[in-house]
Amino acid sequence: MGVILDKEQGRTILKQLKLKVTPKRLEVMSCLGGEPLYLSADEVWQRVKVRVASIGLPTVYRILDELVAAGVITRIFLADRKQYYFLCTNQEHHHHHFVCESCRKVEELGRCMLGEGVLEAVQRSGGRMTSHILQINGVCGTCSSSHREAPCRTK
Repeated sequence: MGVILDKEQGRTILKQLKLKVTPKRLEVMSCLGGEPLYLSADEVWQRVKVRVASIGLPTVYRILDELVAAGVITRIFLADRKQYYFLCTNQEHHHHHFVCESCRKVEELGRCMLGEGVLEAVQRSGGRMTSHILQINGVCGTCSSSHREAPCRTK
């Protein structure tokens, strides 16, 4: 089941963020909001330029960076060191994601899973935590059962 973010929802989100509503921003959001998968900036550009011929790759990067800074888009980090992007529609609370390395699906994990032990370790080090990112990479249940597994990268 896809995320499906229509243009009206995109307009509402942009207005809430006090960002100018432009056709290019709406198309980038619609592209990422069309399905629960992560995409690279180049993949977003390839899909969007079919509908908005005047959009360039630098503009796509700028829009993605603005939306990441606003908290609407999440950066996905993988072993290939490329940056990928996912439109996260749950802005109500801090949470983390499970990323399938086989089918590229991204699932919300529901809540922050950073344990007290981590916070205690930071305090013992004399440090102070200002933020954190926790992303679980693996192979989803569908891919596991169909044997479309991604190679293990922790060995």
